[in-house]
Order: sequence, then C-alpha cells, then structure tokens
Amino acid sequence: MGMSSVRPVFFILCALAGSASPTASQVPNPEFMPLESAKAVLQKMGSSDGTLPSPNVNSHDWIVWLQKSDAQVRQRLDIGEEDSLTNLLRFGVTYTKEYRIDDDYLAIYGQSSLVNAFAENRAKDLIKALAAPNGNQGFVEMRVFVEKRGFSLKSPASRKKLKAYLLANLARLQKEFLQARQQAKVNRDQMFQRRGISLDSNLWPDYDIDLSLKTVVKSGMLKPGGVRRVAIVGPGLDFVNKQQGVDYYPPQTTQPFAVFDSLLRLGLAKPDSLQLYTLDISPRVNLHIEMARKNAALGRAYTLQLPWYTEGRWTDDFRAKFTQFWQELGAQIGQPVAAIPVPQSAPGFETRAVKVRAPVVSRIQPVDMNIVYQRLPLAPDERFDLIIGTNIFLYYGGFEQSLAQVNVAAMLKPGGYLLSNDKLQDTVSSGLEQVMVTEVPMTSAPVITDYIYCYRRMK
Repeated sequence: MGMSSVRPVFFILCALAGSASPTASQVPNPEFMPLESAKAVLQKMGSSDGTLPSPNVNSHDWIVWLQKSDAQVRQRLDIGEEDSLTNLLRFGVTYTKEYRIDDDYLAIYGQSSLVNAFAENRAKDLIKALAAPNGNQGFVEMRVFVEKRGFSLKSPASRKKLKAYLLANLARLQKEFLQARQQAKVNRDQMFQRRGISLDSNLWPDYDIDLSLKTVVKSGMLKPGGVRRVAIVGPGLDFVNKQQGVDYYPPQTTQPFAVFDSLLRLGLAKPDSLQLYTLDISPRVNLHIEMARKNAALGRAYTLQLPWYTEGRWTDDFRAKFTQFWQELGAQIGQPVAAIPVPQSAPGFETRAVKVRAPVVSRIQPVDMNIVYQRLPLAPDERFDLIIGTNIFLYYGGFEQSLAQVNVAAMLKPGGYLLSNDKLQDTVSSGLEQVMVTEVPMTSAPVITDYIYCYRRMK
C-alpha cells in the first residue's frame, strides 16, 4: 500500500475528530500555565543563565518559553515512533521466523555475530512486510512514518538505506537501554528525560493501579461511588511494546478501559455517571480514541486484545495475582470474545479478548494537552476526583515535573488523588502531598519492583 492510498484514511480520521460525540460532556480548551501559578517553582528552581526561565521573567516571555518548550516536547514524539519501529524490529512475530531480540540479546548486539546476523535478517524481513499490501494497521502506520522520514520502499538502493536506518536505531536503542540500566540504580524517576516520547504501553501499570485503588478503598480514602471524573495522562497505544511485545493485533489503547473496569469493580464509580478524559500530546493517540468514540456513537463496540507473557521471570505471588486480574479484566465493561490466536512464533504468551460496550467507550474523551505546560481551566465542580499518569513523568526533569504537579493540583478537587508509578519532585510545594506508596514486586532475578505513589491535593 503506497502512501497515497493511506491519505484518505487520515482525512477521514481528521474529519471524525472534528465533531464531538453527543454522549460526551464538553471540556474547555487547555490553556498554558499562568505565570502566577509557576512563581513558586521559578523562585526555587529558575535560573538566569538561559537554561530555565528566570524567576523575574515577565508574562509575555513566560508564555513564549512555554510555547517553545511545548513544541520541543512534541518533536520528541518522532523519536518515540522510531522506538516503536525498533520494537517491531526486535519483537515482531508475524513477518519473520528469526529469534526475537530480547533484552539479553540487545545488550550484546554489535558484539555477537549471531545476534548481528538475525538482526540483519529481521531488518530485511521487516522491510518486505512494510512494502507488502494489506498490512495490519500497525504496519500501515509504521510505513507512513518511514516514508515521512524520507525513505522509499520501491528500489533495492532505497531499501538498503532503510535497513541501515533500522539497524542504526537498534544500536541507539541498545545504548539507551544500557544507560537506563545504570541510571535506574540512581534515579529511575527522571531516566527518560532526554529520550523520545514513546506511545508503547502494556498491562503491568494497569494492574499496579488496580492494587493501589484496592488499598485506597480499604483505607477509606475514597468512598463508594465517590469517583465521577477521571483523567489519564498519556494513555498510550499498545503495539509491540518494549517489554516482550508482539505485533499480531492492531494498535489499541488499554489503560482507559482497564481503569474504568477497576473503578466499577471496586465500587468507586457508577457506569452511568463516570466520565473519563485522556490527556495526550500525540495526534495518533487522540485520533485513535476519537475514532473509537465515533464508532461507539454508531453502536459499535471496541475489542481489546489482552496478551500477556506467562513465561516471564515473575515471582510466584505476582504471577498468581496478575493472572487473576487479567482473567477478570473487562468483566464490568464488556464480555469475553474470541481472541486473535497467538502465533506459534510467539511461545510463552497467553491471550484473551474483551468486547467493550459502546456506552462505555462513549464516556472516554481525548484532549490534546501537555500536562507539563498546560492545564484545563475547570470550574470547581468540574475538577477531577482522580488523575492517573503512569510512565509519563520520567520523561521530564525536576523543573518540568514540578510544573506538572502544579497543573495536576489545579485540576484536582480538594482531596482528589494523583496515582503515578513515578516518584515526583518534592522540592517545591505544589499543593500535592504524598500519602501512600503501593509496592509491587514483579521479578526476583533480576529484582524488579514497581511502585505506585499516591498524592492527594491538600484542601
């Protein structure tokens, strides 16, 4: 499929995004953070050397800095798309019979002739798949991306250039992977601040959030039926993510539906009053959700594919509890349906699928917004009871994290909560206080433990 044949689909998506679903409540347009709201952060962390705004910056220059910084962050999406393409190269199972390039193989790429050989073969096979007609949605989007980057699939010479590009990205990802391993030992919570912003997602954070919400319920911090308005920062698109991803199903967004399901199952929300908003800077994420809403307005359900890698080095406790979560996921918002079968080339995976009811999909509304530099100007009764942001804040440094906290606090009701697996800066008083930490041991060799930090807006 050539790029010209993809354009009509893109135009249709844009047209659909232009009109709102009749079942969704409207939200005001995002605004850039007012200077007055940033004063405490600027006084504590601003600079006069040009690296950050001065504490004495005026309102005009402040807005100019915000706009420029927002544009720079959005440019990082292209590098994130390169990461998604590289994950497809590493983990794809539909286009090649070569070994997958797991973390152990990635670590020795360039040093092992064996790994180098199947990386070369994977690159060749991936290029053939990108050039083939009738690829699934993920392959179509990746083809559009490489053509936008100036690569062609039409001649041997141009394919050779594309292969070099794919392998160069694999080498870059290896370097970042090894650096991240070291940095995670020091400061995991800002470890991606110089990397591209990736859309990849998986189910582990959704399970972590579910555990945290259970603790919130037991503690009485949230009352039954007390959650009506929720925001998810950066819901992402699941397609060949960097943690044992696969490519046999089309891109999908899972976190909004997983959170919706958890809130109903735990009695924290009611299906006819819960409204969920996604706050994301990615046009692809926003258009994907808007398309799902348009289909829901026509009575069409949204089908979630739910694969998980059962042969991971999980602790026995994590495996048992995650399996129960995975088996129950979707019961409150839809019904089980036949899943896309796991290919034989993806051993170790189990899968199931859920068809989400159209009225649930209609209650999820995308908003194009950068949480670091923007906020929704909400009336007190429109503020959120709960905001969730997983694997988001680690893409930013301490100054940007502090701004984000102030923006989050401005959009929460007094007593409302932020849940995140990133530990946020406490250098500046933002109106948020950490009240709880949920610890989730996942693997024992190597030791991997997730944490969900619960922050409350002070009254």
